[in-house]
Amino acid sequence: MRALISVSDKTGIIEFCRELIALDIEIISTGGTYEKLKSEGIRALEVSEVTGFPECLDGRVKTLHPKVHAGILAIRANVDHMSQLEKLSVETIDFVVVNLYPFKATIMKEGVTRAEAVENIDIGGPTMLRSAAKNYQDVAVITDPSDYDLVIKELKEAQTVSMETKFYLMQKVFVHTSHYDAMIADYLKKERNDTSFGPTLTLTYEKVQEMRYGENPHQQAAFYRQVGKQTGSLVDAVQHNGKELSFNNINDTNGALELLKEFDEPAVVACKHGNPCGVGIASDITDAWRKAFTADKVSIFGGIVVCNRKLTEAMALDMQNIFLEVIVAPEYEKEALDLLCVKKNIRVLELKNIEVPQSADALDMKKVNGGLIVQTIDAKLYDEADWKVVTDTAPAKEQIEDLKFGMKIVKYVKSNGIAVVKSGQSIGIGPGQVNRIWAAKQSFEHAHELIGAEATEGAVLASDAFFPFSDVVEAAHAAGIKAIIQPGGSVNDQKSIDKCNEYGIAMVLTGMRHFRH
Repeated sequence: MRALISVSDKTGIIEFCRELIALDIEIISTGGTYEKLKSEGIRALEVSEVTGFPECLDGRVKTLHPKVHAGILAIRANVDHMSQLEKLSVETIDFVVVNLYPFKATIMKEGVTRAEAVENIDIGGPTMLRSAAKNYQDVAVITDPSDYDLVIKELKEAQTVSMETKFYLMQKVFVHTSHYDAMIADYLKKERNDTSFGPTLTLTYEKVQEMRYGENPHQQAAFYRQVGKQTGSLVDAVQHNGKELSFNNINDTNGALELLKEFDEPAVVACKHGNPCGVGIASDITDAWRKAFTADKVSIFGGIVVCNRKLTEAMALDMQNIFLEVIVAPEYEKEALDLLCVKKNIRVLELKNIEVPQSADALDMKKVNGGLIVQTIDAKLYDEADWKVVTDTAPAKEQIEDLKFGMKIVKYVKSNGIAVVKSGQSIGIGPGQVNRIWAAKQSFEHAHELIGAEATEGAVLASDAFFPFSDVVEAAHAAGIKAIIQPGGSVNDQKSIDKCNEYGIAMVLTGMRHFRH
């Protein structure tokens, strides 16, 4: 029996080859793998000794030869195939051990050129893998060093690799090569600055972790990361304390981080079930935290807290007294980290570059039954040049700041969404209602219940989409709202504007809606 071995990842390859030699299996090898085996005293044939043709073109052509591929692809039970091999003086190859040029490692390097990336596109490797996988019943094909022990174990016990294992190894080939090809296609698309949606969509991700369960205990789940350079993403966070992140932890924390990235000033976002429940901004991060916390002391229980400045000891002292699932900050005061890590179950994450936004051409994807809907992310908030003050009363300077703050929040509230804010603090959030008046009433009710009867007096209101009726304005007036920001675009815009004028409420239209489903 013979094995053809050509690997970029040389983990465990020396030990594996020694086991093959002990089993009287001849080794054929190429390039750097051959030199590595030779340096370790492992005898192997160079592939050129098998093909009778030298490696050429700086190693671009090594294994692309009939004596290699005929030896792999010949069906051993096919008499005609075996007769042809005999006439052509071709010997069979029974094991193909190949993993591919380090394309990912190449494109991850700083300053890599397109020429370097293209040179690291493997040609012969995928060809051998596909040949061996196609003939899996006769050839054991290995792409993953973690499978070496399994193959050796079966060879020692039964002098062959079982058909079940060969079929498993075949499947891994196409997982390996499809991932490799998808990385290349994605790189080239980005190199061309191609933001179009093509006729097909092939995505590839790498597993970060298995999960105990998904959204509910009866669902399976895993966490995957996108391939490529990224900063400020949850996949890059360092966990200092607590159990592994759950499906819901990751989903909710990601939503909180998306909102946090809207702010340059010190900001804290508390999130529950994918919706913000308390948001605060201030000149000092501890003050921002206290605004976010006092906005909704009830919903924050079992929630997520993220902040964009160093988390202080004073914040940690407060947080010790409430049950939180996840805390994320770019860094921690030592005393703060010590306090938070006392509780064994709280997940304490450090995420450098927490402020870095997603690329504007990133994709938002939702699985539907039988398909996938894909869009670019909602990377804009509004264009201030498009703002229109449509009422007789214009918002005061401090109200304008709160209108901007409220619009940032409501962009990340499930539709229909309303956010009521005052002085850099969310005081009432109405998420995910089937009509807008219910969302508005819910935000007022929560503010009054959680903060006080006067909480909404003098506050401003932000809506993710237009008002189809003037009922929201009427409810806002009853709650003491003094300014409203919304996209506009309803056929009934004027009715809402007239109502605002009747009550002396300032209204701004942005011209940009933010549905979030």
